[in-house]
Amino acid sequence: MELGGRRSDNVIDERGRGIGLPVVGGGLGMAVLALVVYLLGGDPSAVTNMAPSAPRGAPAAPGAPDPQADLVSVVLADTEDTWTELFREHGRTYEDPQLVLFTGAVESACGFAQQAMGPFYCPRDHRVYIDLAFYRELRERFHAPGDFAQAYVIAHEVGHHVQNLLGVSDQVSSAQERSGRRGANALSVALELQADCYAGVWAHHADRARHVVQPGDIDEALNAASAIGDDRLQRATRGYVVPESFTHGSSAQRSGWFRRGYESGRMETCKTFQS
Repeated sequence: MELGGRRSDNVIDERGRGIGLPVVGGGLGMAVLALVVYLLGGDPSAVTNMAPSAPRGAPAAPGAPDPQADLVSVVLADTEDTWTELFREHGRTYEDPQLVLFTGAVESACGFAQQAMGPFYCPRDHRVYIDLAFYRELRERFHAPGDFAQAYVIAHEVGHHVQNLLGVSDQVSSAQERSGRRGANALSVALELQADCYAGVWAHHADRARHVVQPGDIDEALNAASAIGDDRLQRATRGYVVPESFTHGSSAQRSGWFRRGYESGRMETCKTFQS
């Protein structure tokens, strides 16, 4: 990915101020196991509470190179430019989200969260939260390396912000309250897949306008989307797949919707609730 773009002013660096939590070796690792439990609808604290505390992490020293934080800032700025223009074309005003970098754990308007839960978006404070240690897990545990795989993660979470601004998140939440477990899961899958599609829409326009996509970048994003599909995670942890328990979509669905958004570049293509 080309990193020549501007940096966002909406990155808040809280690293070193949270409660450090370890990523232990063996199997999938404590953080990955808790992430899988969370993605499958369980309580990740059942895993993370078994682990002792570790020393707090910290950002790079002032003036020292911080490539991952730099990438986050560039990608966030690019999503700002892309969605501001797309909203303008639809007669709307885009509100930039903030992105919080944290270490180990963080307090958000949506509650206390730990690194093991992975990156997330909180609609109550319009913020994306990410512990950059997740990128190491993405590379080493999920075998999804590359700058654009990391960019996809941010673009997906910003996709949730777009849904929040459009009122989709509230509509889904209300519908889930009237649905049973299976229906609520299906709505969650549609919401996640639409965020994947919106990430693809961002990639389309960012490449057309600023030529940020380099050879192999889209494959990195597709690989990342596929790596965290519910079927792949369930097979790794349970040994079998239970489609009705999916909350994020299968590997094929996640990569397929990202590709659809990337190829069309149109928000209207991301009709996951009708598929």
